[in-house]
Amino acid sequence: MDVFSSLMDGFATALTPMNLLYAVIGVVLGTAVGVLPGLGPAMTVALLLPVTYALEPTSAFIMFAGIYYGGMYGGSTTSILLNTPGESSSVVTAIEGNKMAKAGRAAQALATAAIGSFVAGTIGTTLLAVCAPIVVQFAVSLGSPSYFAIMVLALLAVTAVLGSSRLRGFASLGLGLAIGLVGMDSVTGQQRLTFGLPLLADGLDIVVVAVAIFAVGEALWVAAHLRRTPLHIIPVGRPWMGKQDWKRSWKPWLRGTAFGFPFGALPAGGAEIPTFLSYVTEKRLSKHPEEFGHGAIEGVAGPEAANNAAAAGTLTPMLALGLPTNATAAVMLAAFTSYGIQPGPQLFATEGPLVWALIASLFIGNLLLLIINLPLAPVWAKLLQLPRPYLYAGILFFATLGAYSVNLQAFDLVMLLVLGALGFMMRRFGLPVLPLVLGVILGPRLEGQLRKTLQLSAGDPAGLWSEPIAVGIYVIVAIILFWPLLMRLWRMARPEAAPAVAGMQATTVPDAARTNDENADTLAMDDRATDTSQTTPAGRQENP
Repeated sequence: MDVFSSLMDGFATALTPMNLLYAVIGVVLGTAVGVLPGLGPAMTVALLLPVTYALEPTSAFIMFAGIYYGGMYGGSTTSILLNTPGESSSVVTAIEGNKMAKAGRAAQALATAAIGSFVAGTIGTTLLAVCAPIVVQFAVSLGSPSYFAIMVLALLAVTAVLGSSRLRGFASLGLGLAIGLVGMDSVTGQQRLTFGLPLLADGLDIVVVAVAIFAVGEALWVAAHLRRTPLHIIPVGRPWMGKQDWKRSWKPWLRGTAFGFPFGALPAGGAEIPTFLSYVTEKRLSKHPEEFGHGAIEGVAGPEAANNAAAAGTLTPMLALGLPTNATAAVMLAAFTSYGIQPGPQLFATEGPLVWALIASLFIGNLLLLIINLPLAPVWAKLLQLPRPYLYAGILFFATLGAYSVNLQAFDLVMLLVLGALGFMMRRFGLPVLPLVLGVILGPRLEGQLRKTLQLSAGDPAGLWSEPIAVGIYVIVAIILFWPLLMRLWRMARPEAAPAVAGMQATTVPDAARTNDENADTLAMDDRATDTSQTTPAGRQENP
């Protein structure tokens, strides 16, 4: 009852005309910059921090919260429409969202993202207000072995499930882990894979990597096919979700929320792991698994819900422990410090009105996001009616702008081009790009937790499974790794089922393999068709 009364007092503060105006400004700014690749909520909060020094702390943090939630949603817009994630947590949305857009269902993808963000954000904020002490206590109880096991599970789950073959998946993951190693060793201070370039000492920013692999790689791939593929306008489709879309979205919204909030509340969590796990789960549970890779709405609804639920979860350790789990929370922590406020266990007691007004403003910001973005779904979707040369020229412009704005270094533009060429080659040879991006994101964190675990156990590898939660996760990892072998042994143990299974495998090509090899096979066929069309019956090559 005390929580409810405190929350009502927070609503009374947040719903004043001036604070409501700041919430609207924050949501609009957050959505606008979230749409631009590389210009995420963390950068926006940092840029606006000096401007808010003259504001009352409550008003400033209400605007920051609006920017945070708006930015988390805005990143999904470019992921869906342009296959260009604005934030690393929007990477998964691009998988099915962009396929839906190319199939003429961009408005439905944007609508399920908006509604899923509202549902997950509302539930996540409620859990933040009610269950924050319990969640924080659980998060603090986990040690480095459990965090390390969770990250290993995330890496293997995505690599084993996605892709036409495990070999290609692990090759892509190896590339991502190698890119994640670039920089300075956090323990010894030695530079790794920097090739003597001082600008690589701090490593490669994940925004630059994600924008290069997705946006630049996609633009180069399309440019390579423009002369072979007829230019056409992609239809926008119906502007709202149909009955079947609602039926297929509401369960992923709830499951994505269940993934997102706990991971967001973990000090080593964030929004990347739950979005990947949500996608894998929806692919396993879907009644339409053949649509994954071609534009399954569950693959948008689940990860977007996980993304926004994690956004609410990240505020839990920041407010209750003073421990930021992502860049935006770190900037907000700096804002608290600039106002002379110290987040931690005593924050709810010393700054109760401010905290509850901030939490109440999260509910208001979620509603404002839905009101503003849902009607704009068809408007955003009409971006796809631009001719592709102009569309991808715009993508390259904003990708370049976003990459340069991260560190204001021209060197990042060179890395953008190099990694974009890598993204193009991965599409050419059928390597999935998601394991690479996940390896870049989780590689440094995985190394840090591994070193902490081995330091605590004095170098004994047994320390990796010294916690019950870690043991349970390793059992799941073993099942994922050995599942194909177990299925093969099970089929061998049932001779009567072997002929039927063999016949099915001989006449059926797995959808996942067709999906991931589609680009490579298409390019090969196009090459053969081009060669044939330019060759005379006598076998001589003619000039066009």
